[in-house]
Amino acid sequence: MVNTMRRGWFIVLLAAASWTVKAEEGMWIPMLLGDLNEEEMIAMGMRISAEDIYSVNHSSLKDAVVVFGGGCTAEIVSTQGLILTNHHCGYGSIQRHSSLEYDYLTEGYWAFSQAEELPCPGLTCTLLIRMEDVTERILDRIPAEISEVERQKVIGERMEQIKKEATGSTHYTADIEPFFYGNAYYLFVNEIFKDIRLVGAPPSSIGKFGGDTDNWMWPRHTGDFSMFRIYVDSANLPASYSPDNVPYTPKNHLKISLEGYQEGDFTFVFGYPGRTTEYLPSNAIRMITGEENPIRIHMRDIALGIIDRAMQSDDATRIQYAAKQAGIANGWKKWIGENKGIRRLEALDKKENFEERFQHWATKNPPVREQYGQLLPAFEKLFAELTLYARAETYLWESAFRTDLLRIAGACRTLVDKCREKESDRALIDKELTSLKNSLAGQYKNYRQDVDRELFLQLMQAYYENLDPAFSPPFFTEIKLKYKGDIERFTQDMFASSIFDSEKTVMDLLGHYKPSDYKKIARDPAYKLAIELRDYYFNRLVPAMQIMEARSDSLMRIYMKAQMELLPDKRFYPDANSTLRVAYGRVAGYTPADAVRYDSHTTLAGIIMKEDSDIYDYAVNDRLKELYSKADYGRYADQDGTIHTCFIATNHTSGGNSGSPVLNAQGHLIGINFDRCWEGTMSDLMYDPDMCRNISLDIRYCLFIIDKFAGATHLINEMTLVE
Repeated sequence: MVNTMRRGWFIVLLAAASWTVKAEEGMWIPMLLGDLNEEEMIAMGMRISAEDIYSVNHSSLKDAVVVFGGGCTAEIVSTQGLILTNHHCGYGSIQRHSSLEYDYLTEGYWAFSQAEELPCPGLTCTLLIRMEDVTERILDRIPAEISEVERQKVIGERMEQIKKEATGSTHYTADIEPFFYGNAYYLFVNEIFKDIRLVGAPPSSIGKFGGDTDNWMWPRHTGDFSMFRIYVDSANLPASYSPDNVPYTPKNHLKISLEGYQEGDFTFVFGYPGRTTEYLPSNAIRMITGEENPIRIHMRDIALGIIDRAMQSDDATRIQYAAKQAGIANGWKKWIGENKGIRRLEALDKKENFEERFQHWATKNPPVREQYGQLLPAFEKLFAELTLYARAETYLWESAFRTDLLRIAGACRTLVDKCREKESDRALIDKELTSLKNSLAGQYKNYRQDVDRELFLQLMQAYYENLDPAFSPPFFTEIKLKYKGDIERFTQDMFASSIFDSEKTVMDLLGHYKPSDYKKIARDPAYKLAIELRDYYFNRLVPAMQIMEARSDSLMRIYMKAQMELLPDKRFYPDANSTLRVAYGRVAGYTPADAVRYDSHTTLAGIIMKEDSDIYDYAVNDRLKELYSKADYGRYADQDGTIHTCFIATNHTSGGNSGSPVLNAQGHLIGINFDRCWEGTMSDLMYDPDMCRNISLDIRYCLFIIDKFAGATHLINEMTLVE
């Protein structure tokens, strides 16, 4: 049974609070829904209980939701471990199985038997077994007067002990995450599955329809899904890949609704949102939107221009750079929308107005003044310095760390270091060689020298011209003195003289490697630059930033507590931190601009209308056009006779929610979350109920593609459909 005494100090504060947070806002802790949200969710239309969503006493919906890879969510939809997630979440795995001969990105892939399901080495799925409030055990009797370093040491020791006790001799893993900036702590006991296989994916003309043109936008018509399966050993336990493994039998799987939805219907999203920062002071918002985001946008403008031109030149390059381009473009467009949203909301003004109120409260009487009176001045001083380092870090990450040549060269550091040891161990060297060759083979598969050279040249030029000289890495001095500031000549020399520009040269060296060969690597110009930049980052930037960020974390812990004391009637929700959350709202359109109104769903007809043979993002598959022309929709059409493709709702989501199940009032799957509308991308910093909408694939369109388009009816037969 769940110990209700371990529900944390903030339950006392929140349970009696008035509903001042708008219903659609918030990412709520599943085990606390009964205390904080169930009554409201039922009032909005939910027809199941909080216990049906999260329970440790019986199977519940949480047993069908997993972390997919490192940054997405997926849902289990059959008794045989079949899972659904986004196409963009499975994109890397699909790409790794693709080649010119078998171009699964373009053509799609469908396994028509389990024997045809493709292993995905390194891909994992993580299932939450249980969570527990361990705040009291973590924070009990920590003296207020000890330093932050000592405080974190005590907390770290207690966390390790609790995790050890939680897992014991089981195969489970455990994590403890802070909430409300360290005012609360939760334990998460997980099961990690290591044998995940690709089952199906639509062609990119469906799974990526609209591409970067439509990314973050509404209306949307993207069939953003892919299918995988979890495999386990004969005891139904996680195991590394083996041909003897069998499909996983879950405790629960999601039922799939064919009933659809109407405007205003209750929905909820169950998944793993990555990171939000709703409670930051204005100084932090100013740094993010005024300094970091503009640098990221500018540098990625440059990178995307180079990569897009290269991808249009031939199919091989398009396949090689598809995943890289998608990753770069995703953040680029999000940050543009985020900055626009922050300006439209006048978020800085709102933060500053709140801070005026806070400061008045914090200084009006001695006890409060002693605790909180200097918080905001401390933030101002801290962020004035931190912003300088954040600019330097952002330029470095968006330039040098963006190029493959330096990434490949830098990967050899461990090998070089092992060989430099006076008594080097040949067995350890050979082990590192094997690992390195496997890693580099994957990186060279997606490497083109001319593209990478242009990226290095243009990004380094921007880095060199715009960075504060006080934060210049040492090699900029060489460029200034030896090359008279000529980045192009420096680039030509480095690429021409580096062995890492040639896969054959590197693999020949590693294939006949002697410990003394480390000298050839160590004097290579690309290797020397990669190591210099990493050392500059970790020795010059990181130590100072760690001190400042630790100070910021300490201040935020106090500031969070102070905000709750100032606003005792406000219902606070914890920022996202990649742990399992529930967000709920309603299916709803919105008005993005004057005289413009967006409906809450799109249809297959919209895909046909968008078709444009001159724009790759708007290519339409012939088979899909045929099904549309015949209105051959099977049982997947809406009551209005059309195929709904996507829909929007007011659920509060973030990165990490990609692939999350979108559920109806009965807890049945109606969609797969895959994006947010562009006007609402600032929701990671400040939520706007009028503009923030999560974008989801209609599950009926997903089933239509699997069944009628691909003919993979055997997969439909695995699922539990509710009509």
